[in-house]
Amino acid sequence: MSFRFASCAAAIGALALSACSPQPGEAGEINLFTARHYASDQAVYAAFTEETGIRVNVLEAPADQLIERLRAEGARSQADVVITVDAGRLWRAEQAGLFQPAPELAGVLENVPDNLRHPEGHWFGFASRVRVVVFSRERADGSQITDFLDLADESWRGRLCVRSSNNVYNQSLLAGLIDAAGAERAEAWAAGIAANMARAPQGGDTDQIRAVAAGECDAAIVNHYYLARLQRSGDSADRAVADAVDMAFPSLAGQGSPFNVSGAGLAANAPNRENAIAFLTFLLSETGQRQFAELTNEFPVIEGAAYDNEVLDSYPEILAVPVNVNVLGENAPAAQRMFDRVGWP
Repeated sequence: MSFRFASCAAAIGALALSACSPQPGEAGEINLFTARHYASDQAVYAAFTEETGIRVNVLEAPADQLIERLRAEGARSQADVVITVDAGRLWRAEQAGLFQPAPELAGVLENVPDNLRHPEGHWFGFASRVRVVVFSRERADGSQITDFLDLADESWRGRLCVRSSNNVYNQSLLAGLIDAAGAERAEAWAAGIAANMARAPQGGDTDQIRAVAAGECDAAIVNHYYLARLQRSGDSADRAVADAVDMAFPSLAGQGSPFNVSGAGLAANAPNRENAIAFLTFLLSETGQRQFAELTNEFPVIEGAAYDNEVLDSYPEILAVPVNVNVLGENAPAAQRMFDRVGWP
């Protein structure tokens, strides 16, 4: 059964992956395996097809399922491009052998900051996001949130909302802190956050923001674009939630703000290599970079990329942690062990 443009994404589930298996690729198409779940990405695929004439066959699934499927298929896989979110997952995919070098991209990758791409070019970030703290305008003081380490202080006891420790965003945050502050301070921070939780971890990043607005906690750790989405929503209730909170861009142990990426790479056995290279190049083009900033509220990775997004424009200048994001994956196993030791659910 061949899979159709965007048709499989909505149907994918833990037991449904095999139902959308593509047949060997044909000229004029690529098979895109993606863990991104944003409906607005369809506009990116459509723009690529309009510009190149190359059809994009999309298979969407949760990242861990996608990685496991591609690992199991091995040389039989028909994937041309693999996309996932968070450097921790990109590291897992690279460790599983899901990518291959793409020397054809050497020129365009020079425009991507070194810290936002694999050191050997196996994958690259095409859009970035920053881990931030959303806090109540009424019950918290943003001037007291200059560093993530601040949130482990006893003054925050019973006041924080945060996702579970098995969430890759939190794993990468702690992995980055291990690099920035050392293992001992990182584990002490994780223990402090666990002690300061206002409730057991539940829900996604948007749920944490809603909890702050509802008074269930005074601050929450989230990715920036979840608040931006509420701020730009056409739903007045969403905007009311956004109006009840503010956002801080704390440093990570004084090293800069913790950035992460949505990333892509050439699949290890891509049957449509030339078309795949064209698609990967498009992600870094002016059109591609604009789409991500305007549709998903992520930051472009290409410096100076033009876009129209008043919320992103309202942010202060943000200095990123200089370490390569691949380190977030390398340190993720140690981070998970720390979470387990300190009792972060």
